[in-house]
Amino acid sequence: MGIHVRENEQNLLPPADLAAEIQRLQEELLHERDRNLRTLADFKNYRRRIERDGNKIAEEGKRGMILPLLDIIDDMEKALQSANDTKQPFVQGVKIIYQKLLALLETYGVLPFESVGMLFDHNLHEAVAMAKHKDSEPGTVVDELRRGYLWNNELLRPAQVRVAGERTETN
Repeated sequence: MGIHVRENEQNLLPPADLAAEIQRLQEELLHERDRNLRTLADFKNYRRRIERDGNKIAEEGKRGMILPLLDIIDDMEKALQSANDTKQPFVQGVKIIYQKLLALLETYGVLPFESVGMLFDHNLHEAVAMAKHKDSEPGTVVDELRRGYLWNNELLRPAQVRVAGERTETN
């Protein structure tokens, strides 16, 4: 009379070839380990991408708030330039507010850059007019119509400038 083994209990018996079974289990373990490492790497990449996208969205939000402030600064500069009496308390007050606003933007890395006297650079300047100018080389910025700004050393807003074209003859 032989031992009767039910089919579902057959796996409980030791395999006939233990070395082959050990090899199979080691390969399966290596495969699962490799799969887990890939999943972990994918998750790290996903987390970095989400963080980068979040930073990009935050930067765009900041940009959306800073650009309108630059328009206000432009208006304040025009008002200060057109003031007849710079000693008036009102003009002095506007000047103080203007300086505070510039200082605030500077704390966030927003700085104006000089254009007049520099060579035209299409990366920094937006030419709105050409001018004949007797003292400047062609391609030199002779007038700034709207100031340009950098944000953390990257262009935030280009300067609108007038550029010297041909030289005028002086007699």
